[in-house]
Amino acid sequence: MSQHSTDPAPAPASTSALATVARHRDWWRDAVIYQVYPRSFADSNGDGMGDLEGVRSRLPYLRDLGVDAVWLSPFYASPQADAGYDVADYRAVDPMFGSLLDADALIRDAHALGLRIIVDLVPNHSSDQHEWFKRALAEGPGSPLRDRYHFRPGKGASGELPPNDWESIFGGPAWTRVTEPDGTPGEWYLHLFAPEQPDFNWDHPAVGDEFRSILRFWLDMGVDGFRIDVAHGLVKAEGLPDLGTHEQVKLLGNDVMPFFDQDGVHAIYRQWRTVLDEYAGARIFVAEAWTPTIERTANYVRSDELHQAFNFQYLSTHWDAAELRACIDRTLDAMRPVGAPATWVLSNHDVTRHATRFANPAGLGTQIRTAGDRDLGLRRARAATLLMLALPGSAYIYQGEELGLPDVVDLTDEVRQDPAYFRGEGQDGFRDGCRVPIPWTRTGSSYGFGAGGSWLPQPSEWAELSIEAQTGAEGSTLELYRSALAVRRDQPDLGAGDRVEWLKAPEGVLAFRRGEFACTANTGGDAVTVPAYGRVLLTSGEVTVTDEGEAKLPADTTVWWTTG
Repeated sequence: MSQHSTDPAPAPASTSALATVARHRDWWRDAVIYQVYPRSFADSNGDGMGDLEGVRSRLPYLRDLGVDAVWLSPFYASPQADAGYDVADYRAVDPMFGSLLDADALIRDAHALGLRIIVDLVPNHSSDQHEWFKRALAEGPGSPLRDRYHFRPGKGASGELPPNDWESIFGGPAWTRVTEPDGTPGEWYLHLFAPEQPDFNWDHPAVGDEFRSILRFWLDMGVDGFRIDVAHGLVKAEGLPDLGTHEQVKLLGNDVMPFFDQDGVHAIYRQWRTVLDEYAGARIFVAEAWTPTIERTANYVRSDELHQAFNFQYLSTHWDAAELRACIDRTLDAMRPVGAPATWVLSNHDVTRHATRFANPAGLGTQIRTAGDRDLGLRRARAATLLMLALPGSAYIYQGEELGLPDVVDLTDEVRQDPAYFRGEGQDGFRDGCRVPIPWTRTGSSYGFGAGGSWLPQPSEWAELSIEAQTGAEGSTLELYRSALAVRRDQPDLGAGDRVEWLKAPEGVLAFRRGEFACTANTGGDAVTVPAYGRVLLTSGEVTVTDEGEAKLPADTTVWWTTG
């Protein structure tokens, strides 16, 4: 990593820029945050790969959409073995995305438009091209730099077996044996993901020192927060004990694993919080913490740790009223004691888009390889979005979901780039389908993504799903999102808070009130009659209100009401 002082003063420029976007100090409690996957958002130079200048040029679109903040997936210097989640230099921008000057300009423009910028941070592992790791290999056994990773001698007579039975999330062993400088087989190193992503040893003080410095570097650049990748994985159980099972490891399991959700991670985040709190402007941390229960997720957002944690339990819940209500109640109940807002998310760069998940039968998980009934999937996706945006707390939108984009499930082997796809039993091998560049226009080599095609092929039917095609089109999914976010801003009973008042409803229907606002969502396959709770604010589909004060709610439809 390049060097940076560990204790600089916060930059005055950052503070003044943040003043332009401050709605209230606790903005993050009800924020709608839009995830940008930079390589698939907008390409400014026509090389087929999205970049920071492309994102910058499209910031007015995000402002007009009505979001509060933009989360950028990694754009750091990287060999791109895992789409940038293998970082070689945490203080440099990869040339495919631009430069530090581009990052600075993007942050400043975002602030001028009233948008905040959250950047991804990858502290569980680095790239194998990181300077620390390269030197650790070159210096051989006994190198002090090997202590900053998990190097271990192998088992067996000649050390030919991995140090323990852990498996990679991407499939196969979580250990790779190195060839020492003298050409002999040597030690093994741990990588919970791809072999090109060696795990840091967070028991070594130099690792913590370095990451606190990295935080300061980007805070001085003016970023408003960090999304922490694999926030649950930094600390491993003492002695790296065997797991004792050969079942493929899952990110979201039922048990605390010796390499995930160890209690020691919380000391790290308390140290980070002290750094963040030195800076003005209400900066935040967001945890990607895959934990067995929402109650354990709540441990990450105690008052002296992180601010938000992704609600993967909600993302994994089926389109079913009873299951959704149970997850909502459990989430709110878990977050209330620690004073943290709930978060709600339906899609991201690692899971099948919810328009496709909901197009398929329940129980297939979050990685689905069939298109299913696309009309059904879109109808449910629209209804699920209005339900999500009606809940108390903060919501996340993944780029393109506002267009109703489905996953691209028919990519050929020749174009796929997800490293897990090439590693046998890896559970996330079909992530390319949700990462296809989004369409901006009806025409062009990449539907407005850029002038030189796109790094993953786009379906021809995306022309009519493009931003150009949907803008101003009555009933389009894009206009539904724009209307929903506008209503959410205007309605004081939407967003912040930690409770809902459940109302009596037919089977398959969720109904709740929040002050003068009410929401009804029909998750069933048949139309139902429900009370009209006031004036209709917004619906995901056609709703008929009678003079008798009743509403006919079609299948897979959500309606917002106001009594004010």
